[in-house]
Amino acid sequence: MTKDVVIIGAGLAGSECAWQLARRHIPVKLIDMKPENYSQAHHSPLFAELVCSNSLRSNELSNAVGLLKEEMRRMDSLIMESADATKVPAGGALAVDRDGFSRYITEKLEMDPYVTVEHREVTEIPEGNVIIASGPLTSDSLAESIQSMCPEFSLHFFDAVAPIVSAETIDMSSAFLASRYDKGTPDYINCPMNEQEYKDFIRELVSAEEAETHGFEDSKVFEGCMPVEVMARRGEDTLRFGPMKPVGLTDPHTGKEAYAIVQLRKDNLSGTMYNLVGFQTHLTWPEQKRIFSMIPALKNAEFVRYGVMHRNTYIDSPGHLDRYYRLISDPRIRFAGQMTGVEGYIESAASGMLVGIETAAEILGLEQADFPSTTAIGALAAYISGGSIGPFQPMNVNFGIIDPLGYRVKGKRNKNLELSKRGIIQTCTGNSQCD
Repeated sequence: MTKDVVIIGAGLAGSECAWQLARRHIPVKLIDMKPENYSQAHHSPLFAELVCSNSLRSNELSNAVGLLKEEMRRMDSLIMESADATKVPAGGALAVDRDGFSRYITEKLEMDPYVTVEHREVTEIPEGNVIIASGPLTSDSLAESIQSMCPEFSLHFFDAVAPIVSAETIDMSSAFLASRYDKGTPDYINCPMNEQEYKDFIRELVSAEEAETHGFEDSKVFEGCMPVEVMARRGEDTLRFGPMKPVGLTDPHTGKEAYAIVQLRKDNLSGTMYNLVGFQTHLTWPEQKRIFSMIPALKNAEFVRYGVMHRNTYIDSPGHLDRYYRLISDPRIRFAGQMTGVEGYIESAASGMLVGIETAAEILGLEQADFPSTTAIGALAAYISGGSIGPFQPMNVNFGIIDPLGYRVKGKRNKNLELSKRGIIQTCTGNSQCD
């Protein structure tokens, strides 16, 4: 193999991959089409832009994504370094200042002597060692080039993004600060609704006008990013058992749990913006303003960003990619990120990490890291390369795809903690590249 590597795309996966290669002294050409061209979901010229929520989900080891984060920290992850440096209060979750997070990563990579950055659109796959991390919003021309090698490059879903409001326009006389079950610090603004307010809200929500998206069907929406209006159509109480559940939140104004609650989470470190948790939507912007203003605490809210929906495209990875994310028909080409079928920010970054580490090992003639499927990193790689049963579906990391313990542990939480303990140990066991 030649020593230099071309990475297409500077999202979370591409940025993490570039970092892992550079710290092993592998020259990297990182190509990103921004700011020359933007997809329908991107707005910032910075690398590793968070186009959906600013939450990286649970930070606890009783949750599989918490394990994945800790494994990545052990492998000197740039994404985790940035997340920890720019985190904002979010209870048991790890949420970040959106711009600060991306700026930290951009500056690190632009200053690295082994990374050369080019801003242009790639329309054809270049020669040599190539890592395609262009993401689920890959341009049509590059997608066509990939499809010529992967005839089944047609699996797609639609992701939706939640709106963001200005903090100073939230009516705190109709809201209160708390985290569910008083867990951690009171980091969320909770917006209660009584029964009539909730039912009026649902009635308007299910009949609201949606923005036009060619080919959109409810059945093609990825469950992890389900628009709030689609959830509402599944039944009047669906949202009360989902993003609007009041359980574990006592309204200090009444001393009781509300009928329903909308939670707002900080979107930046200064706390000037908050996003509506779980309120991904594809309503038209006027309808978002009209209907979300029915939430009492948001009756005069200023929306600094409205929700949008965009198409996400994935490779049917089993049979096309191996456990190192290499294209089986042409191993010089690797893929990383959501295009492979891993779903979520951290999962995308983890795939980029694995690809960077394994590519460097192959170039330098070192032993492959070979993360076992007892680790979260290895389990994701095993899943996308053939670990699914039935039609391939994008997947968040979960304990179900990690190898079982082989012995009984009483209690689900204790079992998960035991799986995490084992995963952390085995991330570095026999792995000479672990810090």
